[in-house]
Amino acid sequence: MSAAPGAPPPFPLSAVVGQDDLKLALLLHAVDPKLGGVLIRGEKGSGKSTAARALATLMPGPAGGSGAPAPFVELPIGATEDRVVGTLDLEGALLEGRSRLRPGLLAAADRGVLYVDEVNLLADHLVDVLIDAAAFGVNRIERDGLTAEHPCRFVLVGSMNPEEGELRPQLLDRFGLAVEVRAPRDPELRTEVVRRRLAYDADPGGFAGRYAADEDGLRRAIAEAAQILGGVVVPDEVLALTSRLCAELDAEGLRADLVLARGAAALAALDGRKEAAADDVARLAPLALAHRRRRGPLDAPGLSPEELEEALERAQAEPPGDPSAPTSSPEMAEDGVTGEGSGAGGAQQGPRPPAPGVTLALKTQRPSGVLGRRNRGPAQRGGLVAARPSSEGVTDLAVAATVQAAAARRAVQAATGAMAAAVERADLRQAVREARTANLVVLCVDASGSMGAATRMEAAKGAAVSLLLAYQRRDRVALVTFAGEEARVALRPTGSVEVARARLTDLPTGGRTPLGPGLRAALDVARSARHRDPDRRPVIVVVTDGRATSAGPPSAAADPIGSARAAAAEIAAAGIEALVVDAEDGDVRLGLARELAEAMGAHYTALPDLAPDTLARAVEAVVAAEPPP
Repeated sequence: MSAAPGAPPPFPLSAVVGQDDLKLALLLHAVDPKLGGVLIRGEKGSGKSTAARALATLMPGPAGGSGAPAPFVELPIGATEDRVVGTLDLEGALLEGRSRLRPGLLAAADRGVLYVDEVNLLADHLVDVLIDAAAFGVNRIERDGLTAEHPCRFVLVGSMNPEEGELRPQLLDRFGLAVEVRAPRDPELRTEVVRRRLAYDADPGGFAGRYAADEDGLRRAIAEAAQILGGVVVPDEVLALTSRLCAELDAEGLRADLVLARGAAALAALDGRKEAAADDVARLAPLALAHRRRRGPLDAPGLSPEELEEALERAQAEPPGDPSAPTSSPEMAEDGVTGEGSGAGGAQQGPRPPAPGVTLALKTQRPSGVLGRRNRGPAQRGGLVAARPSSEGVTDLAVAATVQAAAARRAVQAATGAMAAAVERADLRQAVREARTANLVVLCVDASGSMGAATRMEAAKGAAVSLLLAYQRRDRVALVTFAGEEARVALRPTGSVEVARARLTDLPTGGRTPLGPGLRAALDVARSARHRDPDRRPVIVVVTDGRATSAGPPSAAADPIGSARAAAAEIAAAGIEALVVDAEDGDVRLGLARELAEAMGAHYTALPDLAPDTLARAVEAVVAAEPPP
């Protein structure tokens, strides 16, 4: 929440050393909150939360610049949906028998800043709530017998460390601007950062006073810019440059075009100008486009200055298009990108067609899913969707529904003069929760010296990163390799593209084929993950030709084939879903991988032309389908 009376003032934004992109992104949102929010990506200790907290002190408060300051609300990772959205006022329901809303954090953030540290770790159902509230500026509540709504127009500021996992693409695109921050490497700048921090810690009020004039200047600039923003013109040639630049850099959807146009207007207003210019677009392009680019699975994220300069040169060199050609207005673009249930740009995205050469022989035919999306299903943790009486005992109490049931019963008993207990067993309601399903894909890959080992490894590495990009932040991927006399976990379960890229760069191949130990290692990873997170569905994907020439270390069983069959039976007995990808090539085929799939009770597909995209598509066909009962 905002600083309590008597609390020390926040660290001034004008006192932050460097971080020009971050300060600009925050100031532009103070001028125009419709830009969509700021995502701050960077390492720990780089001043992310300090800058976010400072923004609220520069914004006009709910009373329009006088009275109470703008609220600063921090959303904790462990917050419940009731705490975020609002819930039934239990005291009023129990004492008065009335159902009324107790507002949550979204209401508290109205006309202020809502800050989410480690936003990439926020629970999925809360991410959905934030997306809707940030998009529409209204929080609608329909739960526990309540129907209410209230304004929640806030600047959304999220921070994250990419090594701890990625964001879902839907939320990533929702942030208008994204900024990469890191602690300065220049010793003199680092010294100045430490000097200012020590001075602030020793005397927060005195330190803030030394920057009061600078802070007042920023407040005046923001207020004046907000007043003239409505009259700032974005010329047609600047809009055309914006669209050509977005197309040159393969920005997904139309939100990038809209953010660049609005951001250019806000930047012009902040400079006291009545017309946006091409230089405004060039200044904001890295902040608006880097996180929206279409990237290959193994490409590093971001937008280098060289790439931007080349794209700008190409965009500026293109002649204007046919003036009679239809164009999308900002209003049309906004409608397209904020429409619920649509992909980027508002277009519905259907299932991908099967990849050439991919034929799945599944145990049962299941409906195909949509890439990057998940069905919702029952879960121990997740959003509360219903409450019901339970004759078998209540394991997850739906508090609001229980209170309402008790209040209704007490009202009836009071009317008859009967004594009424506060809560009776019949009042108890079981919470019914639902969450989007999430998977752990355990890739188990033959890295032995057999023909095609290098191809298998490259396909597995590319598929692992492709899956993380498609299902960012929700699914996890792990990689087990087996070669020589042992199996090794090359990649522990992770949702981070950066971590996967770093750890899968160089994987050795060669030696014999210990198929049995490889299957057991994959089973151990899947079992451990299922124990830690019962709501996450593990799927083992074995990439092999089915051959087994080693049973492990010399002290292990001497029968490689028997070892592999026993491990396959263990996977089947554990009830863990699996897919065997047959990578056997050549004219003579033994069909050993199909036999392995039968022993595992697994799905089976043959991919003689193994490649990252075909392997990823084969895995998607399984994980996007409904899990078996």
